Amino acid sequence: MKFVDEVRITVKAGNGGSGSASFRREKFIAFGGPDGGDGGHGGHIILQGDQGLNTLVDFRHKRRFDALNGTSGKGRQMYGKGGDDLIIKVPTGTEVYDLETDQKLGDITEHNQQLIIANGGKGGLGNMHFKSSVNRAPKQFTSGEQGQLREIKLELKVLADVGLLGFPNAGKSTFVNAISKAKPKIADYPFTTLYPALGVVPIDTDTSFVVADIPGIIEGAAEGAGLGIQFLKHLQRTGLLLHMIELPAYEGMSDPIEQYHQLKQELVKFSEQLKEKKRWLVFTKADVTTEAEAKELAANYAQQMGWTDKYYLISSINKYGLDELIKDIAAYLFAEEDDWL
Repeated sequence: MKFVDEVRITVKAGNGGSGSASFRREKFIAFGGPDGGDGGHGGHIILQGDQGLNTLVDFRHKRRFDALNGTSGKGRQMYGKGGDDLIIKVPTGTEVYDLETDQKLGDITEHNQQLIIANGGKGGLGNMHFKSSVNRAPKQFTSGEQGQLREIKLELKVLADVGLLGFPNAGKSTFVNAISKAKPKIADYPFTTLYPALGVVPIDTDTSFVVADIPGIIEGAAEGAGLGIQFLKHLQRTGLLLHMIELPAYEGMSDPIEQYHQLKQELVKFSEQLKEKKRWLVFTKADVTTEAEAKELAANYAQQMGWTDKYYLISSINKYGLDELIKDIAAYLFAEEDDWL
């Protein structure tokens, strides 16, 4: 299925039904009083989170959504029927904006969470409300209110605990494949990953975390180069970033130190929030040489990068270093949850 993470739609809530101008008519009562009922309420437009969805592609085929109008009131103080609400399902992680005001209307982050994005119009009043001591037979009633009309932007940002950063072919997809049941496409050419891929990493029977792999970043990504800015935003919700650097297998490969600083600069240009997010350094493809040489290379690169925190050396092919990394990620994420609680 095609991955679509931003769409614009038009929504129109239902109009309220008109009130009724009616008078009581019964045998032996020639001049009954007003008994016109109120109109029904127009239906709302409601977004509802669905964790089974992971793209906004369906909105490419349908861009206009209308809720039902309320019906008019009737005699004998009978109220009009309210228009049914229209519920539109969206992936969890969807942000909602009013295009006219650029106001953020809400953020759908939970399964079955609902957000009213267009209010239905109130029903009009029947003439039973306008009876008074000086007007005992009012013919006055009011029309229903118009339902809200809005131009809406839906923007999907995937929900994941851990985000993977790296240049193309840094080993991100192989890593996701090795630690989870996700099966992202893997090959030795740039941009194998064309959209965010999520992998669930089980820790025990009750505990897991989610990893997001986005297309590889290249210099100028924050200005739209390569697959551009559209995928960097998917890392904003993560609790931890893994900055993945591949060990060079032969002379002439890209300089890991240069790539490290380029990617850091892209984060700074894209978002202050992303720049400040917790980031761990992970050297990948340790299997390209001996264990001793891989450790020496990683230590030298970390020193030249100015990295003073702990770093990790892994091989997703032979599972080297994965257990330690996963254990530390879980400890970090769940300690953060405990602190928040």
